[in-house]
Amino acid sequence: MVPTLSIRALLAAACIALPVRADAQSERPTAPAPDVRDQTADQQVRHALSRLTFGSRPGDEERVRSVGVDRWIAMQLEPRRLDDPEPDRLLANFASLRLPSADLLQRYPQPQQVRARRAAARRMSGAGDSMPATVMSSEDSIALRRAVVESQRLLAHLQMAKVVRAVVSERQLEEVMVDFWFNHFNVFGAKGPTRYFLAEFEREAIRPHALGSFRAMLGAVAKSPAMLFYLDNWQSAVEPGRPSAMERQRNVAGRRAGRRGRRADPRRDSAAAMLERLPRGLNENYARELLELHTLGVDGGYTQDDVVNVARAFTGWSLERPRERGGFVFRPIMHDAGEKAVLGHRLPGRRGIEDGEEVLDLVAAHPSTARFIATKLARRFVSDDPPAALIDRAAATFTRTRGDIRETLRTILTSPEFFSTAAYRAKVKTPFELVVSALRATNAAPDLTPRTARLIGALGQPLYLHQAPNGYPETGAPWINTGTILNRINFGIAMAAGQVPGASLGRWPAAAELDVAPRPTQVDGVVRGLLGGEASPETRRILDLGANPLIEAAGADSLASISLDPDFSDSADSAGARPGPLRRRGGRSVELTGLAQIVGLALGSPEFQRR
Repeated sequence: MVPTLSIRALLAAACIALPVRADAQSERPTAPAPDVRDQTADQQVRHALSRLTFGSRPGDEERVRSVGVDRWIAMQLEPRRLDDPEPDRLLANFASLRLPSADLLQRYPQPQQVRARRAAARRMSGAGDSMPATVMSSEDSIALRRAVVESQRLLAHLQMAKVVRAVVSERQLEEVMVDFWFNHFNVFGAKGPTRYFLAEFEREAIRPHALGSFRAMLGAVAKSPAMLFYLDNWQSAVEPGRPSAMERQRNVAGRRAGRRGRRADPRRDSAAAMLERLPRGLNENYARELLELHTLGVDGGYTQDDVVNVARAFTGWSLERPRERGGFVFRPIMHDAGEKAVLGHRLPGRRGIEDGEEVLDLVAAHPSTARFIATKLARRFVSDDPPAALIDRAAATFTRTRGDIRETLRTILTSPEFFSTAAYRAKVKTPFELVVSALRATNAAPDLTPRTARLIGALGQPLYLHQAPNGYPETGAPWINTGTILNRINFGIAMAAGQVPGASLGRWPAAAELDVAPRPTQVDGVVRGLLGGEASPETRRILDLGANPLIEAAGADSLASISLDPDFSDSADSAGARPGPLRRRGGRSVELTGLAQIVGLALGSPEFQRR
């Protein structure tokens, strides 16, 4: 008989306690002795695996112990030295992940382009005269539907690839950092043609620099079609009344031609006339996010005047036909060539693309950027409220190495704060981390369909579809509420029931021996294999009884069957389901018993929700 408790009390006991460990560290000394590690040797292994990877696989703890946790961390910090053929082998047939954005735009026309071309063809043939513009022929409708499906599939394949790499890659820290930096430089994949740019954005702007130079990554992001389109900088142009770089070039050429008795180049006259047809107006979106989210931070010491002048410095950083080619281009005719002042530094007038490059140099080397990036990295790898002493040391490394991400991260990952008791299991997993860690823990096969990515979206984190530029939450509290916790528990049950693609209890190496063991032995084996050998008395009681009081108190079906519709939809965010209750398939439920029941409840336990 399960004791009667309010749902609020049960949630407080099982869920809200998750981030408390992170907050408790504020009572600890901010500068522990540099050679002290609070965690036991076994805890250090589990902790390193939980933070530098997307979750431990069977046998990982033994492998880390055999090489030593410090050496293993050093190996993960040098991913190019690790053989990792499996992700490329699995993803070899998905050409869209490798093609340049321009090729994707040509191969897979956007639905609105198909609609426009079909309408134009009807007008030219005369067929459109007797057909209202809002009515489409069956042939046109099929072509449009095909374009919608292909457009959605581009994003779905990218989501699938992200899950596959996180599950199977040996270069786990690199995958963690690619995820970290994409979230830091977030781009919403459902805005216009942005989804056509995302694969190239991650492949060329994020991945090569994930453990490299922050300044190099900042520059690659600034010129990426994905960021230029998402934050509208491709349309940002010199305001009326201010000199453009093209006008400056034309005036200089005219003066030189006059001195030499020759006429000015007529192409420059044509370019000047073009200025009247291009956008004229400053867009501050990228400038503001560059300062607030990408570098200095909201309290980094910049002003509104700095935002305006940074926006002026990036005028002309544009795209070559964004709906047809999408490559970066600098347009002098759109660039504000006037003098500017950014963060107390003067940018001379009569210049071009070097204005934006100098701004990137300034913000990348700014002390506020060092502290902002150090804080975010410490928050990701240590705790929601990282110790000030650790942030100071990491920021100092960032400054000393001129933004070397690897060395900044090394400072954090070898620190006593990283190996402190307060940091152990102090972080709450995001839905992406939860699903991938469960797949890795049970040795699931990689899913080469969009279904697992859709499940992550249903749990509240549709991949590449966070609309705001601030990315998904980096701390635990936003992920914890009544609905999300029940969904997470149901996910664990669904995993054990074989409803998640690639997941089968038979693939978990410990299952064969435990399946025929007595219940107490099964509980011990599951705690040891999935929970690192550590479980609270309440969790053990739930595993022993085979019932979770949270779900019973909420009046929910603890064995809900998850629906993972493989079809594509026309909706803008269809490639990632909207957050909400996990849907039932035909209203059916699954009865779990024995080992499968214990595994399902363990995957939904507070211990597994932490990392």
